[in-house]
Amino acid sequence: MKTTGSTLTKITLGLLIAASVAACNNKPVAPAAAAITTTIADKGTTVYINSDTLLSKYEYAKDMQARLNEKGKAAQNEVASRGQALQREIAEYQKIAGTLPADKRQTTEQRLGREQQEFQKFQQSESADVQTEQATETGKLFDKLTEFSKTYAKQKGYKLVLTYSRSAPGVLYVDPSLDITAEALKNLNDAYAKDKK
Repeated sequence: MKTTGSTLTKITLGLLIAASVAACNNKPVAPAAAAITTTIADKGTTVYINSDTLLSKYEYAKDMQARLNEKGKAAQNEVASRGQALQREIAEYQKIAGTLPADKRQTTEQRLGREQQEFQKFQQSESADVQTEQATETGKLFDKLTEFSKTYAKQKGYKLVLTYSRSAPGVLYVDPSLDITAEALKNLNDAYAKDKK
């Protein structure tokens, strides 16, 4: 069975190679080279936008990042403030714990334990709120870029608009002539400036 499958695969590959060679011998080479040159010269139907550049220079993305940073810092400050207040309360209790009657110590320790649990819930809630806000804002940015790409691709006759990022490369090489980042950035920033007014 294995030999038959492997023989069949070899025969099929041989036929494909022979057909390819025959096809190459029957077609002139010049038109193919001309087609490749024409496609590269007018970008063809596939282009890309450098997302690293876009995120660093698109005003909407910069404003979004500033809002998220501000919200994150505010949440962090609130958590730190409540955490410090709780730590002070625990430190105060520890100073006088030895002088308190056993029932008073037990009551205070239970109360402080509840306050610690409430603080942990608050801390988790603040973190979740920031993450939710981040996801919402990122979704809005993605929607804006997707909508822009659809419209722009239709106007220019592109069939595929990719993103390229050095920090998370899905593509190892792209010809720089396919880069439409500058055009896209200008159009996005112009549209955002109109929206802000």
